[in-house]
Parts: sequence; C-alpha cells; structure tokens
Amino acid sequence: MAKLLLLHAPHVIPRFSSSSSRSLVSAAALYRRPLLVNPQFSHIGPRLHSPYNRRFSARAFDDSPASSAEMEKEKQEQLLDGVSGKKDEDYPTGEMEYENRNAWEIFVVKFRMLFAYPWQRVRKGSVLTMTLRGQISDQLKSRFNSGLSLPQLSENFVKAAYDPRIAGVYLHIDPLSCGWGKVEEIRRHILNFKKSGKFIVGYISICGLKEYYLGCACNELFAPPSAYSFLYGLTVQASFLGGVFEKVGIEPQVQRIGKYKSAGDQLSRKSISEENYEMLSVLLDNIYSNWLDGVSDATGKKREDVENFINQGVYEIEKLKEAGLIKDIRYDDEVITMLKERLGVEKDKKLPTVDYKKYSGVKKWTLGLTGGRDQIAIIRAGGSISRVKGPLSTPGSAIIAEQLIEKIRSVRESKKYKAAIIRIDSPGGDALASDLMWREIKLLAETKPVIASMSDVAASGGYYMAMAANAIVAENLTLTGSVGVVTARFTLAKLYEKIGFNKETISRGKYAELLGAEERPLKPEEAELFEKSAQHAYQLFRDKAALSRSMPVFVPILFSFLYSYAFSRLNIFSYHVPRSTRWKKLHRAECGPVRMLILVV
Repeated sequence: MAKLLLLHAPHVIPRFSSSSSRSLVSAAALYRRPLLVNPQFSHIGPRLHSPYNRRFSARAFDDSPASSAEMEKEKQEQLLDGVSGKKDEDYPTGEMEYENRNAWEIFVVKFRMLFAYPWQRVRKGSVLTMTLRGQISDQLKSRFNSGLSLPQLSENFVKAAYDPRIAGVYLHIDPLSCGWGKVEEIRRHILNFKKSGKFIVGYISICGLKEYYLGCACNELFAPPSAYSFLYGLTVQASFLGGVFEKVGIEPQVQRIGKYKSAGDQLSRKSISEENYEMLSVLLDNIYSNWLDGVSDATGKKREDVENFINQGVYEIEKLKEAGLIKDIRYDDEVITMLKERLGVEKDKKLPTVDYKKYSGVKKWTLGLTGGRDQIAIIRAGGSISRVKGPLSTPGSAIIAEQLIEKIRSVRESKKYKAAIIRIDSPGGDALASDLMWREIKLLAETKPVIASMSDVAASGGYYMAMAANAIVAENLTLTGSVGVVTARFTLAKLYEKIGFNKETISRGKYAELLGAEERPLKPEEAELFEKSAQHAYQLFRDKAALSRSMPVFVPILFSFLYSYAFSRLNIFSYHVPRSTRWKKLHRAECGPVRMLILVV
C-alpha cells in the first residue's frame, strides 16, 4: 500500500539537509503505502546526507447543531492523531542543502577534469547560458535532439552549483507552454542554485505570469526597453460542442460516473455545469494564490501589493522597474557587458560562456556527483496511455503499456537496481492499459522501494499508475486525481436522415449492436448495460484507490481534478473542519497513513 508524498520529483541528486530523518528511498522501503506531506522540497539524489549514509546512482528509462459539530471535530482529531503516531519531522523534507567541498574533494574533481573529453571541457570562469522557451519535455533527449529536457535542465543547475569552472548562470526566459508543475520545479532549481553563492541573472523579453514567476526567483532580472508585459492575471476556458452536434444531427450519449468528472461535458453540454465551474475555480484560485505567494517571497513585497499591481493592468515595462519587480531595463548586450565587468573580463574580449547543449554533455562523474554501485532506476512515463503502439506513435509521445511493462519487469528482475522511481506526466487514457501497468508497478513495489514522481499532470490513468507505488511525490501545482470513468458513443440517426444516408445492421446476440449500431439510439436494456459497464470500471478504479490509500470505500466524492496544493486547502473529510484549522489538520493527516481520500471522482 502507499502513502502520498507531496514532495518533489527526482531527476538528479543534491544533498539532503541533516534535518531529514532518512532518505526518501529508505522511507519508501519502510512504509508500504503512499504518504502525504506538504511540499518543501528538492530532488532525491546521489549524495544522500542521511543517517543511512548509503550512496545510489540513478539510471533513467525513457519512455449542524453545535454539539454535533464538536463530536465530528473530536472524531476527526482522533482520526488524525491516532493513525500512525508519526510526526512531520519523521519524514524527509527533501530540501537541498549546498555543502562546500573539502580540499580532497576539490582535488579529485580537478583531477577528473584532466581526463574529460575535449567536448566536455569548460573554461574556468564560464557563465552557463540557458534559454527557457516553449514546451519542456519530461523525457531525456540525446545530443542530436532539439528542445529542452527537464531532467537535463535540472541536472545542469545541480552540476553548475558544484562545478568550480562555472561562475554563474545567465538565464533567458521566453514564452513557455509547459504546465505549472514543470514551472514550479524549474523555479525550485533556480532557488537551490542560489544556495551555492553563485549568481543567476534572468533576462525576460515577454513577461507573462509563468515567465515572471521564474524570473523573479533569480538574483537579478532584466528586460529590454521594448519588452512586453502581460501580467494581467489568469484565465481558464472550457469549450462545448453540444450545440454544434445538435445542429448537425449528432447525439452524444455520455456515461459519466461522478458529478465532477467533466471529461464528457465538452461533447454533451452547451454550457459549463455548476460542478465543473466550481472545480475550475478552485484550480484557478490555487494557481493564482501560489503565484502571488511566490512573487511576494521573491520580491519581498506584500502579497496584497503584488495583487494590486496586477489589477492595475500594467503593460509598460518601466512600471515593473518602478515597482521593484525587475532590477533594471537593459538590452542583452548591456547585461553581457555588466557580467564581463563583474567577472573581470576585458572589454575587448568575449564573455566566456557554455550553452545548455554543451553543458548537458558534462558528466556528473567528473564533478563527483555520482553515487556508488547501487542504482536507482528511473522509468519515465509521459503522454496519453494506450495498450499497444499505434501506427502514428512517436517515441516519448505516449505511454505504451506493453513497452513500459517490459521495462518495469526488467527492473524488478535486476539485482543492481535497489529502488525505482516511476516518473509520470500523463492525463490518462486506456483504462485496461492503466490497470495492467498498475499491476506491474505493484509487483515491483513488493520487491523493492518504488516512488511515483508526478510532473505537470498525473490524472485518471496517470494517477492509477501512481497509486501502486510505496510513496508518491508531486509538485505544489501538479494536476492529479480524477478517479472516475467516462464512456461515450454517438447516435447519428438525425445526421444520416439529413444527408440521405441509410445504414442497416444485421446482428446475432441481444447486445451485439451496443457499440456498433450508431444509426439509432440505445434501447433501454442496452442503455442499462452501458451504464453498468461504466459503473464496473469505476468501481475497480475506486476500490484500488481505496486499497492503495488503506481506506474504506465510504469517503464522499471530491473534485475530478485537483492540484496537489489544493489537497491542503480543501476539506475532503466527511465531516466539517473549521477553515482556520484546515491547513494544520490536513498537514498532519498528510504525514501519517492516509485517512484522507484521494478518491477523486
């Protein structure tokens, strides 16, 4: 079984602070059900600063009345306090602690640098330059592939922090199209890098909320005079095709289990439902609140002041400087000149730099950041879920169950892997494929510690996979949950009538035409079977979620999608918790065997 750990997703391995009572892998080995703790976090890494003092290497695989209320409150407190007897400090925070190396370690690193390949060598005093732009993949990429890879980006930050040849980082931030989970993770790496004492300078030309959220975490943030500012706020949109289908004669028949399961609304409705509106509002509130808190912490300004600035509709970059939200207005060449002066480089000479692609080739071994012989397998699962590979599938674009199962089995059978991390970035997909992978992950978790690490999204089938692990790790704004089922079929009778098309079906068997006869609506007995089939799939999902949470199946239904941060803000127990105590109580619940239902339907 598992507990759900809202910690950080592992890619590379910096040191843990001494406050951690054990490494996350050791914790997963001790607890056989997921654990929920509030995220404060960094990555799991090769250099574990823990009482166990064991070193690992990581290898990745891609692919009411007052009296009644008082009784309920007392009941809840007993539930929270008596679950496991564990306290918050019994679990690792995952917070990175940068430690200066001793003379011997420095000597070993310099000696190893002498044997580095020419294309892996970096000039001393170099500035690591990286450009964040567009989509950021959660998969590893080879040197011949273009685009940014989150694992490599994360690793570059850690390497640069310990690399004596790197003086600092110059980060160009362009418009991003990745999710908030990845943005949160990158921002944490920026903050962790600053602990090394090296500078990190940001440069932003198009200032949206994601871009500024990253930029404000840097030591200094610059922008050109012509930069665009779009710090206007957040929106979320929902589109509906019900009216379109009605006009053309198509009748969607959607079977949805759970009123918050909104996946079928786009097909069957003409407007947003109250439940969907409620759900999206909660998500939006959590993103916006998290953004305001992050900017407030980074800039030293009050949260209310930041929000007031946003509500002014500022579009001039000068206003950001006046408000102290950026350091100065300068062109890129002026920032480079400033860096040259800071590093003592002569004006007529070029600033020594190393770019993202080249620095990704620098080995962790060279910098003394690898572990020992024992290895942790990292199995990456990104994209929608399907059982077999389709004709148009490309590597890394989807989770192919048969391929992932093969990797999981190889890790389970191998003696060199002492633990495994399942890295999930998926909105879900095929229910059968999800269940097959759940089974293999569960078998793996019975033989060695398994941690499920959530990226931008691990919803529906993505969450299905994660709940088989011993522990689950997520970002503040990871979109997760969605334990539910949606099935749909289309009745095309009116469309066929409009265009003069006719279709006749001859069948044998009472329910033979259930899925094939789209020229007519379902018969009552067919509709009943259609519903029962969906209910059965949902019950399988729900019961396994309850099993993995060590929970009875009676906790009330919750939102379909929730950011992990929202779990700490919402009352998801069957009895009332006063708003003022929700954070404290739920945080305590997260630290023990879970009594809080992640059954999100």
